[in-house]
Amino acid sequence: MTDRTEDLLRDLAPRVLGALARRWGDFAACEDAVQEALLAAVGAWAPPPGGAGVPADPTAWLLQVAHHRLVDHWRSETARRRREEVVAVEPPPADATATDDTLVLLLLCCHPALTPASAVALTLRAVGGLTTAEVARAFLVPESTMAQRISRAKATLRAQAAPFAMPPADELADRLRVVLHVLYLVFNEGYTSTGGEGLHRVELSAESIRLTRLLHQARPDDGEVAGLLALMLLTDARRPARTGPAGELVPLPEQDRSLWDAALVAEGAALADAALARRPIGEYALQAAIAAVHDRAPSAAATDWRQVLALYAALERLSGNPVVTLNKAVALSMVEGPDAALALLATLDGGPLAAGHRLDAVRAHLHESAGDHVAAAAAYARAAGRTTNVAERDYLTLRAAQLRITGP
Repeated sequence: MTDRTEDLLRDLAPRVLGALARRWGDFAACEDAVQEALLAAVGAWAPPPGGAGVPADPTAWLLQVAHHRLVDHWRSETARRRREEVVAVEPPPADATATDDTLVLLLLCCHPALTPASAVALTLRAVGGLTTAEVARAFLVPESTMAQRISRAKATLRAQAAPFAMPPADELADRLRVVLHVLYLVFNEGYTSTGGEGLHRVELSAESIRLTRLLHQARPDDGEVAGLLALMLLTDARRPARTGPAGELVPLPEQDRSLWDAALVAEGAALADAALARRPIGEYALQAAIAAVHDRAPSAAATDWRQVLALYAALERLSGNPVVTLNKAVALSMVEGPDAALALLATLDGGPLAAGHRLDAVRAHLHESAGDHVAAAAAYARAAGRTTNVAERDYLTLRAAQLRITGP
């Protein structure tokens, strides 16, 4: 199957699933039927002589096959014989091309009753059109484990009797926040994988951007949706410069900015400006504004660190997130020096970041900036021992070794 056909299937999957779920209401059964139709298309749509190629109306083809799979599923359940008699004689819904239910699907897959891990898995399969095997590979778990996770998620939705419909107006804002959080989790896993040898999982970051674009098309006036899309684009624009020839990590100050994707920077910066102009200003809009300051600077030295620090201070007040405080410390060091930043980091000791690698990694950088190479090397080594990403671990280990060699 060509990349173009694969992209087409992923674009059509939520539309076909939405049409079936809106018509029959059984999300779990409809989702299974669409997955079977997608698998059938992989073989049937292959270029000749292996297959017949992409049909003239691919949406109708998928809809017809998925509908037949759904009928077959209901036929196999004796308790639903009466329903089968009705379904089998009715044609599949004919309005799949007229209505796009992507937003409804996202909201359903990110139902508050689901854990973030389950919501991520279900979103990638139902809305992203990825197979269970593809989702499992992306998150480095066995396919059987991911299949169970997706099955439990669908069982939870069934137990909640979650309807395939837009939630009431008083619930919509909270549900959208969950959707944005899930898409953010997917992007972050793609941009810096929690495990494995590679720093990136490009397929995940690309899929999160694609789904966020769809959400932005459905909610063009939502500042947080625009902010999240801007943040993703501005961050992903740096990916070509983020690793060296051997896949080694290159930190932001050392990156060759001529390798950054200028088109993504321009698009992301424009979205960030628009998001920041809307009220109330949300967390993703502020994160996007910070990313825009970095991406617009011609060099690390030319970065407006006072503006970055002010934006982090506003974000810290809004979110209370210790990760924000951690990042704020880096900006503070650039404005007031490493000693002030180290004092701020001390307030995070014993908190939720203490067990991870990021707190020690930042502390090491600050000690190095202050000229304390002994403390920096020790902190880099601690951070290296706590990360599960090979590229990050190698970078941190190398920094520790270099400081031990050069000495104080």
